Amino acid sequence: MTPFLKLFALAAVAVTSAVVVPFQAAAAAYGEVSVLAQVPIPNGFPEGIAVRGNRFYVAGPATLGTVFNGRPSRVFEYDVATGALLRTLETQGEQVFGAEHANSCLTFDGAGRLYVLNNQLGTFRLDLGSAVQSSYTPPYPNLRPCSPFGSGPCSPSFPNLPALPNDLAFDDAGNLYVTDSLQATIWRVPAGGGAPQIWFQDSRLASPYVGVNGLRISPDRSRIFFTVTLDFLGIGHVYSLPLVAAPQAGDLVEFHRYFAGAPDGIAFGASGKLYVVLALPGQNGISVLNPDGSEFARIGNPGLSLISPFDSPANLAFDGLGNALVTNHAFATGLLLPNHFQVLKVFVDDVASPLVEPLVP
Repeated sequence: MTPFLKLFALAAVAVTSAVVVPFQAAAAAYGEVSVLAQVPIPNGFPEGIAVRGNRFYVAGPATLGTVFNGRPSRVFEYDVATGALLRTLETQGEQVFGAEHANSCLTFDGAGRLYVLNNQLGTFRLDLGSAVQSSYTPPYPNLRPCSPFGSGPCSPSFPNLPALPNDLAFDDAGNLYVTDSLQATIWRVPAGGGAPQIWFQDSRLASPYVGVNGLRISPDRSRIFFTVTLDFLGIGHVYSLPLVAAPQAGDLVEFHRYFAGAPDGIAFGASGKLYVVLALPGQNGISVLNPDGSEFARIGNPGLSLISPFDSPANLAFDGLGNALVTNHAFATGLLLPNHFQVLKVFVDDVASPLVEPLVP
């Protein structure tokens, strides 16, 4: 991200510095952070996280540079209470030598099956009882850049970049929405799986780095919220669209703007607040937004620390106990500091607004 740092001005926001403790106290202070779990190496670079019951699941490695590692992507199962690693599920069917391979984000359906985005495979789902993996979509298509001389499906992003499926969420009808960070596209997959269809595209979702990224359905199920990590001016955004069959460009509404911050994953709390992970060094942490889009709080690193405890965090989920669980992606430091591949527990005194988990075929 270094070439883009010159584009940022510091935003005047109230920051709550994280209080780092060796364990989560019984009466935690707001913004208190502890390390709940380590993400194993090789691989590391965790991205997606999802909680179900007394377990949470983390996926990775969501990073470039996996061409030569020779290791399949993985999903890790942990105990919510202790952070103990209980099981490792290796992804089947990837080309692991000579090709980028990565798992990104996760979600559940109503039957408790786990859906995983993979840049080679598309979307696959895991039956966690049997550990059987099955295909839910084919790979997401590589779209050519749009041109006045072309026809058919295309991408408003330039130059021609491969698909990068990043985050996903179901609606009540069982449609699955998927952000494509390099093609300025949100895909929709029909209930039961199959070929992804273009749901929304716009040049405002494009980026020289990472564009459209984290995604969630609003608590009232009427809108879809998503982040754009960096636009071409180095500004981050949270946008929303109506949850309709074919939204138009004029339907796109900006909910919040980050002049510094690089928003990544998002999640709604039962309070109605939107929790936004910020992954820009110097701004690493969580931005908490009120229902009107104003910023309620910023939970960040203490003092002058750039990478502790938050080191380019990627995503978050609630544990049901008042904490947000945050994956520390550590994209810039992880090769030198692999102990930063972590899941952090951050006390926010909130629980999840229930995710849509439909019963899909």
